[in-house]
Amino acid sequence: MLYYLFEYLDKLNIPGAGVFSYISFRSAAAVITSLFISLMIGKRIIQYLQKKQVGEVVRDLGLEGQYMKQGTPSMGGIIILASIVIPTILFARLDNIYVIIMLITTIWLGLIGFIDDYIKIFRKNKEGLAGRFKILGQIILGLVVGITLCFGDDVMIAEKVNLSELTSRERTELRDSKVLPSMVNEITLERKSTKTTIPFVKNNEFNYSWLVSFINKERRLPWAWIVYIMVIIFILAAVSNGANMTDGLDGLATGTSAIIGTALGILAYVSSNIIYADYLNIMFIPRSEELVIFASAFIGGTVGFLWYNSFPAQVFMGDTGSLALGGIIAVFAIIIRKELLIPVLCGIFLAENLSVVLQVSWFKRTKKEIWGGQKDISYGSPSSSLSEERVSGTENCHTILDSGINTCGYKHCDA
Repeated sequence: MLYYLFEYLDKLNIPGAGVFSYISFRSAAAVITSLFISLMIGKRIIQYLQKKQVGEVVRDLGLEGQYMKQGTPSMGGIIILASIVIPTILFARLDNIYVIIMLITTIWLGLIGFIDDYIKIFRKNKEGLAGRFKILGQIILGLVVGITLCFGDDVMIAEKVNLSELTSRERTELRDSKVLPSMVNEITLERKSTKTTIPFVKNNEFNYSWLVSFINKERRLPWAWIVYIMVIIFILAAVSNGANMTDGLDGLATGTSAIIGTALGILAYVSSNIIYADYLNIMFIPRSEELVIFASAFIGGTVGFLWYNSFPAQVFMGDTGSLALGGIIAVFAIIIRKELLIPVLCGIFLAENLSVVLQVSWFKRTKKEIWGGQKDISYGSPSSSLSEERVSGTENCHTILDSGINTCGYKHCDA
């Protein structure tokens, strides 16, 4: 909103109004605003939740002092959502398709998580929203995101193509723009594509159409889009539920999400700049620079919430926050074509998912429990020897290392 106001003021030659056209300025403003919102409204929301007795019910995990968490306010994810959505609306361009997708993702998953928390806390139903309804909500969102990325007019990637690979429509457009095919052998075009990035590999592009290469070339594209949408739904559900399972130890999900958000924000910035993208051998994605504003708000919101969520936690984010955080990370990575980095970036989320699947499958087969019946791997192995804050710190250090490797590794893999 403020972007359009200052754009108008700039046309009136108001001194200083043009600063809003810079991504760096708006990103800094988004970080500061999101931090301010989370710190200022956080205490009030915590007090309101305490007044309404919106407390956490703690299950037995075998952790020393775990019942000290009993009654700690939940649903604190509202703080995170407000800290992300408000600065984004204020400082980002709201006509940007990527910003719209991220806002829809945040609000939609936040709403699903809120309904789940409401049922648990106010209806006194520990099961919360049935799992099938959560998955259905994630599938619906995945379809919306996938269809938009596949068929949205503004969703393109820029890639170098040989003249022999041009379609008849692209050849016509080149002639109309007076770029004659006889003048060049290769040209950079904005086009729709099912390509993504393979991390740490030279010539690092993977095309989802390769998965249906057995289909006739003329009929392959629709099936490639279907495969791409299915992959988006799977990644969205996996990361969102993984973040939800990780939200147990004080500050763990919040801290790792802030670190991952920083890495994705850097990748979004270089992906939106054709000079940096070419130098680092990263796919150039036109019009994705506005995602840096959203990433800045995301970082500020999670860091601000960490003030109240770090050990000992004054508030838990609940499903309101955890489902949204995981979904935001998944969709953001998909938009900038870095979804294949998720197993490394979100290693802790993946470990939680695999832990739950392994233990449920093992119990169904043997009727025995492993790791003392603690489905969260963060609790299972360290509970006997490491304090909760040390476990969270260790996991966050691992995430910092993984994120650093991911953001710094592109130029080296091109050597």
